[in-house]
Amino acid sequence: MGRRATSEFVGTCLLLFVIVGSGIVVQDLGNDPALQLFAHAAVVGATLAVLIALLGPVSGAHLNPAVTLVGWRNRELTGRVATAYVAAQTLGAVAGVVLAHATFERALVSISSIVRDGLGRPLAELISTFVLIVLIAGFTRTNRHQLIPWTVGLWITTAIFATSSTGFANPAVTLARSLTDSLAGITPASVPAFILSQLTGALLAAAATAYLFPIGTVRLTPREETLV
Repeated sequence: MGRRATSEFVGTCLLLFVIVGSGIVVQDLGNDPALQLFAHAAVVGATLAVLIALLGPVSGAHLNPAVTLVGWRNRELTGRVATAYVAAQTLGAVAGVVLAHATFERALVSISSIVRDGLGRPLAELISTFVLIVLIAGFTRTNRHQLIPWTVGLWITTAIFATSSTGFANPAVTLARSLTDSLAGITPASVPAFILSQLTGALLAAAATAYLFPIGTVRLTPREETLV
């Protein structure tokens, strides 16, 4: 289990390193908000795809407590393993923020002042996380695991650019991003609503995928099998 937890720590650390680092870079490069957000989205989505492809064979590359929660709910993980994953993801996320700040010679921790409140943003987080979990569970249940890295990367790119919340869709990421006063940040007061929405979206997605893709009844057609 130690190797798997380490994989989750390293993967989430690198993910936050890129999220925060790209947020700092795009702020420094220009004042066009659309260009800043698009560049940030593309970099984060590409990073997620690469990390999942690399670490998937080790730990499943959850890198997200919401994904781990669904895995535990579906009895794919024991409670002990799920707890280790969530701890590793959370610590890795915080370490990634600190590491990114260090490389830009900033204070290692700077509490965010970016307010992300209202009703619309938590709703966007629920939807972003719902789609994320449906993608992962749907492709898993139809034996198309090789599509997960790229579709997850593409979805998160889309969610960052197209949703009012900028697609956090990850409780560990949300918590850690309260520790950076950069484009990627979120004020601590906004964190609880985001995390509650993310976990709700994950549980709704688990129920939806169980209905849409029941294990033992979903089969690929011959044509589908040639495409995967």
